[in-house]
Amino acid sequence: MAPMGIRLSPLGMAVFCLLGLGVLYHLYSGFLAGRFAFFMLSEPAAGGPETPRGSAPAGAVDLRELLAVSVLAAARGGEEVKRVREGNVLNAKAKGKTREGAEEQLTSGDLLSNRRMFYLLKGAFPAVQINSEERVDTADQETVSWDRSIPEDIKQKIQPKEVPAESVTVWIDPLDATQEYTEDLRQYVTTMVCVAVNGKPVIGVIHKPFSAYTAWAMVDGGSNVKARSSYNEKTPRIIVSRSHAGKVEQVARQTFGNKTVIIPAGGAGYKVLALLDVAEKNQEEADVYIHVTYIKKWDICAGNAVLRALGGHMTTLTGEEISYTGSDGNEGGLIASINMNHKALIEKLPDLEKTSHK
Repeated sequence: MAPMGIRLSPLGMAVFCLLGLGVLYHLYSGFLAGRFAFFMLSEPAAGGPETPRGSAPAGAVDLRELLAVSVLAAARGGEEVKRVREGNVLNAKAKGKTREGAEEQLTSGDLLSNRRMFYLLKGAFPAVQINSEERVDTADQETVSWDRSIPEDIKQKIQPKEVPAESVTVWIDPLDATQEYTEDLRQYVTTMVCVAVNGKPVIGVIHKPFSAYTAWAMVDGGSNVKARSSYNEKTPRIIVSRSHAGKVEQVARQTFGNKTVIIPAGGAGYKVLALLDVAEKNQEEADVYIHVTYIKKWDICAGNAVLRALGGHMTTLTGEEISYTGSDGNEGGLIASINMNHKALIEKLPDLEKTSHK
């Protein structure tokens, strides 16, 4: 019953009830919204993967992790290279000719190593662009998993470093020195992985399958290999391609004198290791690496990254930095050195550039 003197009409009662319901609705809907927001923030989206603790966020790549899987990929590819060679079932065939007219060989070792390396890297980092020397047959896809473990030596020397995935290009060479591989010159053979960020080589891995030796380095990070204590700048030992030794020898002797030693060798990876302190029985030593013709970027990217990480240089014969984006090839030849006056070397060898485009 209403207080004396006040009467509530049916319409007033209805308005009062509606106002009460409105207040209750407002309070309850705010409570539900809060609970929903808390749920969305604390649980992964339905059907979506949960981001593992310690891993890079979506759209980013941890270079330390990428180094670790690159070392593993080079070793796994090397296992295939070694198995095929020791089984002596190379199935070698010509895949075309070089610009100089020499036949390029393709073997089962190339293809099996390529498949293993490519799918291991792609499975670990699907958002990263991977450039490979051999074509990847999607019908022959292989599932190769990585447990995301990082070797202790990499953990001790390299700190995590995240970069945008779209800035990364991985270059893999599943079998460097295929011609020498078919000739059973095993010391020249390597498998290589290189990581370039915005076109600059920052991670290099060079693996020798037949001795299980692996050199790796990361620019502004660390490495498991180092430069030698001294180099001969006056009469350097120059390592060159076995197929182009004559083109370099004449100019080199004119520049540095008749005592200059020319070392013909196979494989770009082997030639870079020749500039470093590598305790390998079949590894020759050189002071400068020179190549005077066109060369593919997956042949040289890993070596370039290793040298850069150690303070060395690999440039075109005119001193230009090599960009690891765009086309597959480097047109300007190359000269590589470490702990030497790289600019002075370039100035001494101007005539070599004239042959680099032939």
